[in-house]
Amino acid sequence: MQEFLQHKIFQLISEAADEMQCECYVIGGYVRDLFLKRHSKDIDVVVVGSGIALAEAVVKKWGKGTHLSVFKTFGTAQLKKGSVEVEFVGARRESYSHDSRKPVVESGSLEDDQRRRDFTVNALAISLNKATLGNLLDPFGGIADMEKKILRTPLDPDITFSDDPLRMMRAIRFATQLQFTIHPDTFDAIIRNRERIKIISAERIADELNKMMAAKHPSEGFFLLDKSGLLELIFPELSALKGVDVRGGRAHKDNFVHTLAVLDKLASHSDNLWLRWAAVLHDIAKPVTKRWDDQAGWTFHNHNFIGEKMIPGIFKRMKLPMNEKMRFVQKMVSLHMRPIVLSEEGVSDSAIRRLLFDAGDDIDLLMQLCEADITSKNQVKVRTHLENFALVRQKLIDIESKDRIRNWQPPIDGVEIMKIFNLPQCREVGLLKNAIKDAILDGEIPNEYDAAYRFLMAKALELGIVKK
Repeated sequence: MQEFLQHKIFQLISEAADEMQCECYVIGGYVRDLFLKRHSKDIDVVVVGSGIALAEAVVKKWGKGTHLSVFKTFGTAQLKKGSVEVEFVGARRESYSHDSRKPVVESGSLEDDQRRRDFTVNALAISLNKATLGNLLDPFGGIADMEKKILRTPLDPDITFSDDPLRMMRAIRFATQLQFTIHPDTFDAIIRNRERIKIISAERIADELNKMMAAKHPSEGFFLLDKSGLLELIFPELSALKGVDVRGGRAHKDNFVHTLAVLDKLASHSDNLWLRWAAVLHDIAKPVTKRWDDQAGWTFHNHNFIGEKMIPGIFKRMKLPMNEKMRFVQKMVSLHMRPIVLSEEGVSDSAIRRLLFDAGDDIDLLMQLCEADITSKNQVKVRTHLENFALVRQKLIDIESKDRIRNWQPPIDGVEIMKIFNLPQCREVGLLKNAIKDAILDGEIPNEYDAAYRFLMAKALELGIVKK
């Protein structure tokens, strides 16, 4: 405990607080993580008095290179220097109106401030004043809860969650990150107050989901969201994957359970957030594409292509980024069936070239997703799939080294085609360009300019663009 207080920033805060004759404490997640031996870079300091005034005093002591940001509306200030970040706030008490999570704030005591915290493990405070340096203040039993790995609210959970419904998402996120159990009374209050989540902005919910998704076993968070009733309110498309239909003694798998198994399997070897989102969304269109066929049983034809089309709407509603990250997820969802089909049907050079062309630099990430998608309990089937995937991977390496298809563009583009035949932008230009691309991908001609030019002239003749 004393070791962390030796850090220069705590010494400076302690000196400044004593000079100003005000109580100050490091509080919240930083203290929690100190006891859990987790790395935490964000330091929160609560002051019985003005947090802004103490921050300004610390800046003078910390010297050159210290950046101060003051937020007078909220009574907070933030200091940054190098990798260290400290937020100062005056101790306060809060009250809420029913239709808003923005509180009415008044100055208060340290205990008032601890009382307003979301969970007992986040209400721990350590004194930074010299006379009481290092003393722990734990009025709600946060240390005992931490030892039991329990998440519990300091006050009545119905009031805690009704006042600020985002805390319901935080409870599930912390439970997932820390591998804690939400106390039954606290979880029951989440269920009772779940409809209150509707007053929370999509951006704040997405932020909590992204943090939850970064956990070691993110599926646990989604199962808790489902059990609490929050999932169908914030992510109805994922909730719709639940359940199994049986007809004629034939059932399909529970696609919700399968999706979360894929997510955890992928998370065990990749921390790429957007690849994890691709795992969550890879089967998202199965409910809308599900059909019964008397011969084939349950089918989900084109669920990958329909899923690709659904993703922009989901990202827009959930306020996830509408940029290259969304397009990456779309690509992964669209292509996730291709390697599986290749591994089952045999691998032709043409099919490998097309997969390399369509996936580009994301081919390795696509293969990770596809390998995670094998969740059968039949170990012989799993082993066969993985052995076939190994053959696909080797073929990808061989074809790429020979034909240089990854991120490849045909040696003659549309602009050159227009110049050669004196054509405007038109359908014929697209036909010729795609014909060259397909001929190279199908192995009809080598990936070389001269071969492509000869093929172009022959194709133009065939289409009547040029005469003999």
